[in-house]
Amino acid sequence: MISKSIRIIRESLSGAERDYTEGSIPKAVILLAIPMILELSLESVFAVVDMFFVSKLGENAIATVGLTEAVIMIIYSIGIGLSTGATAIVARRTGEKDPAAAANAGAQAIFLAVVISVILSVPSVFFAGDILRLMGAAEDVVRDGAIFTQILLGGNVVILLLFIINGIFRGAGDAAMAMRSLWIASIINIILCPILIHYLGLKGAAIATVIGRGSGVAYQLYHLFGGKGIVKFTVKQLKPVPELIASVIKISWPATLQFIVATGSWIVLTRLVAETGGTSASAGYQIAMRNVMFFILPAWGLSNAAATLVGQNLGAGKIDRAEKSIMLSAKFNAIFMAFVMLLFVIFPKAVISIFTTEPLVSEYAVNALRIIGSGYIFYGIGMVMVQALNGAGDTKAPTVINFVGFWLIQIPLAYFLATQTSLKINGAFMAIPIAETVIALLAWYYLKRGNWKNIQV
Repeated sequence: MISKSIRIIRESLSGAERDYTEGSIPKAVILLAIPMILELSLESVFAVVDMFFVSKLGENAIATVGLTEAVIMIIYSIGIGLSTGATAIVARRTGEKDPAAAANAGAQAIFLAVVISVILSVPSVFFAGDILRLMGAAEDVVRDGAIFTQILLGGNVVILLLFIINGIFRGAGDAAMAMRSLWIASIINIILCPILIHYLGLKGAAIATVIGRGSGVAYQLYHLFGGKGIVKFTVKQLKPVPELIASVIKISWPATLQFIVATGSWIVLTRLVAETGGTSASAGYQIAMRNVMFFILPAWGLSNAAATLVGQNLGAGKIDRAEKSIMLSAKFNAIFMAFVMLLFVIFPKAVISIFTTEPLVSEYAVNALRIIGSGYIFYGIGMVMVQALNGAGDTKAPTVINFVGFWLIQIPLAYFLATQTSLKINGAFMAIPIAETVIALLAWYYLKRGNWKNIQV
């Protein structure tokens, strides 16, 4: 059993080209999921390590990072949206055994990313302080943290490209290459973070992030254009092709809107916590959310595996195999998230004590972690269902699901419970698992309807 497990792990990390439309479905899920989980696990490790060192700079620094990242989630949304479109198209073309068409579509996604980055960078640099104020930051937080926001938002091109190129690799089934790219970015980040924070303060954390992600992008581009990966690009493919750009946009814009809807809700919730609980509540919430993301990101690995398998098998005309891949991935994710839920509900104090010893900040963080963690099983199931729809190219359905779950349920409920009941800030935390449970149920309903099986990409 041990030798077989080691053999499967080695195979999954080898990056060898294989056909995921044939053979054992459980093995296909595992081969894709292992590098995807490892890819995002180190990213989540960096998020926790970053918060550990930033927390040593005080609650203003913690609040700045949290508020900035709430805004930068919009950029993540654009990156994830374009990545989702690239994954769906590349996976479909890969399933159809047309690698040249897959590379052409991926190149147009990269072109779009660069254009969007230029548009976003300039205003972000000039209005960083205003962005923090808009998020409800106190003036001392703005004074200390504006430079962090300027650097991180101004260097957003590396964030977008890292997301999108890894989406291309995943769509092609080259999950090992996507893993190595993000590992390089995260390891360099982890090494530079404490060093640059020591010498430059909060500004150093932002510089470390940009350098780390930039290194990951350089590695990606080397393999894309150096002919080292499954998908091979040429410089000529970066020339704009209107019909291909239109195809990428057609799938990507609902996916982008889908994640903007979700992150917009998180921005509102972050502001609500800051306004109703103050800086201590905001800092506690950010620490709790870093731990939440630490364990959610690996679960995204299984969800991304489902998206790749759905896309490739639909391209090969194997609908039944695509459906079985979804249900198996959901089962694996539910089991993993059940263990995480127990950790957060039973031992939140032990987790939070690693990051802060300030009594008030710790109290908020423990309550947030316990309450938010209570819905982890539903988070895992919902993630697989939504990503499966995205992998099929049905990006509009998850957008509707997110709008209902986040904007019609989470935001109004959080505001009501936090401001109109004795629950106060804990009420805002309670709205999160409630909304995520609704999202999981709606995603399951959409999948059972079966419209995703007929989407043309």
